[in-house]
Amino acid sequence: MSKKFGGFFPESQPLKVENGLRARSARGAIGSTWWSKRFIGIMESFGMGSRLTRGRAYARKGQVVSLQIEPGEVLAVVQGSSPRPYSVRIALPVFTASQWDKLEDAMNQDQWFVASLLDGQMPEDIEPLCASLGLSLFPSNKRELRMHCSCPDSAVPCKHLAASFYIVAEQFDENPFSILAWRGRSREQLLGALEDGTESCQEAEETAGISLEESLEDFYLAGHFSTAPVIAKGTGLLIDQVPATGLKLGNQNVESALRPIYRAIRGDD
Repeated sequence: MSKKFGGFFPESQPLKVENGLRARSARGAIGSTWWSKRFIGIMESFGMGSRLTRGRAYARKGQVVSLQIEPGEVLAVVQGSSPRPYSVRIALPVFTASQWDKLEDAMNQDQWFVASLLDGQMPEDIEPLCASLGLSLFPSNKRELRMHCSCPDSAVPCKHLAASFYIVAEQFDENPFSILAWRGRSREQLLGALEDGTESCQEAEETAGISLEESLEDFYLAGHFSTAPVIAKGTGLLIDQVPATGLKLGNQNVESALRPIYRAIRGDD
């Protein structure tokens, strides 16, 4: 094991990797969409400092051999200076079934969310939407992340973990569903839940009535009655069911003046 200087292992050249996952950005910031930039910004805000800088260099060299984003964890293999590559794991708590139900119900209220995801975009409103439900789409703090690397460097994150963060960001660029997958929902599960919610809304709209275009020919017909309607007798007049207006007709109120007329129309004795 190499000796550490100032908390870091001495700089050594990593072994070259054939067909590694190389960051597309050769210089400057990594990440091209608002959501990948947001993720990197959060990681940098955790005070990881020069560790991220060294990890970015690893990502640009293509030292990440493989990387998978699974529910609750990122699993990666990163080649360092040792012949044996290092295993990396970045764990993040998944949303519970109840939390996902609430989030999916909220997303179903606005079809823009579904349309944006299908178009390969992450709606910017999703962060405040999650926050309104007490959820955080991205890691809310460093403690929420559980990071492990099989390398001998005891500092967290090491450059292998940091390199993995940058490749994760680029995978977020390519597939925004992978952000949600990390929180516990695969693309298929999420779209299935959103489609079910959409169908329920459509069914409710369809059962509300037949459209005017479909019923033009018989729109004004009364329809069929099994028996003749029964006209109620007695004093239960509609005019007695509404509040008094306070209006006068001569020396009596309007309701009293209209009551005999209503009875005559109904045929009351």
